[in-house]
Amino acid sequence: MELLTTNNVWMMICTALVFFMHTGFAFLEIGLTRQKNTINILFKNIFIITVGLLLYYIAGFNLMYPGFAEGSSGILDFAGFGIAAPENGMTPEYADGGYTWWTDFLFQGMFAATAATIVSGAVAERMKIGPFMIFTVFYVGLVYPIAGSWKWGGGFLDQMGFYDFAGSTLVHSVGGWAALVAVYLLGSRIGKFKDGKPQAIPGHSIPLATAGVLILWLGWFGFNGGSVLSADPELTSLTLVTTCLAAAAGGVVAALVSFIKYKNLDLTMFLNGILGGLVGITAGADVMTPESAIIIGAIAGSLIVFAVSFVDAIKLDDPVGAIAVHLICGIWGTLAVGIFSTNPEHTFLIQLTGVACYAAFCLVTSFIIIYTLKKTVGIRVSEREELEGLDAHEHGMDAYPDFRLNEH
Repeated sequence: MELLTTNNVWMMICTALVFFMHTGFAFLEIGLTRQKNTINILFKNIFIITVGLLLYYIAGFNLMYPGFAEGSSGILDFAGFGIAAPENGMTPEYADGGYTWWTDFLFQGMFAATAATIVSGAVAERMKIGPFMIFTVFYVGLVYPIAGSWKWGGGFLDQMGFYDFAGSTLVHSVGGWAALVAVYLLGSRIGKFKDGKPQAIPGHSIPLATAGVLILWLGWFGFNGGSVLSADPELTSLTLVTTCLAAAAGGVVAALVSFIKYKNLDLTMFLNGILGGLVGITAGADVMTPESAIIIGAIAGSLIVFAVSFVDAIKLDDPVGAIAVHLICGIWGTLAVGIFSTNPEHTFLIQLTGVACYAAFCLVTSFIIIYTLKKTVGIRVSEREELEGLDAHEHGMDAYPDFRLNEH
């Protein structure tokens, strides 16, 4: 029982760290976008975490962990509404003594909301709030848990031998594929492309964006460290070492490659390189050597620079670099398991199959949801609303009111 208590406390600390990542996402998004859309972005982030948890309680948890019956296809099953604890759910008999049923629900619930947060950054400054909220309900409530069940719930990809330790694909690419579809269907912000060439639209607070990335890095201690699913000393410490080394290598290489390519020391590339390294190591943080983690992070950091310019080149407008960070590095990290894993059972071909399955499912489902919204209620704000800011038109508020006007 003492071991269960230790394990469970560690898992609760990790749950809190993953929750804190939502602060990081919020800071990063508002920092890299314009002041006039700050309230809008914060509202979306708060909506995602609150509604995401409720949806995960109603059906998501039991869609993701349905306990596939023997002989099942392993694609879709449902264990019922709510989260009533099973017999022995609070004893060492549950989850090999790693945590209790309640902690299991809360830890996984924190992950569920992250996928929609990735989309929030990509569609910033031009998507109507109502359609985004509807999209979130369907994507977090249905798409994410079904996709998650294929691996983490013991579904067909798990049975095939596909490996994704903490979600390079299951969380980051699931969000990244939807971000790609949303950005394509939305179109670019006014002024982003002039005569076919991408124009920089600077964010209003790089210090906030920097704080956001450092908070996300801290949160990843829980994201990856908690995915050990116990307080196992060897595995948790290895996981945190590989996570940090990949982040550091991703940042340094992104800054270096960006300097060589553009002849300037770009802080935003440095920051996104750190995130790319974190996303890249997430699929295999527990099965990598420190040396492999550095290589994976370094490649992710390099990928970031080229992916950001490629997204611009194909006329897609992603204000925060979500597609480059979460989709491209998520794919790379998942495939890297098949190259660098210390477990010989992990193969490149099976990893590639998993990536393809998630790509097909997420592209189709997100397209259906967003395209339907586009054709019915519309997803894009008006030109006037976009130019004047979503805060004023969607919320009737200002994130930074000028108090000098109210002194008299």
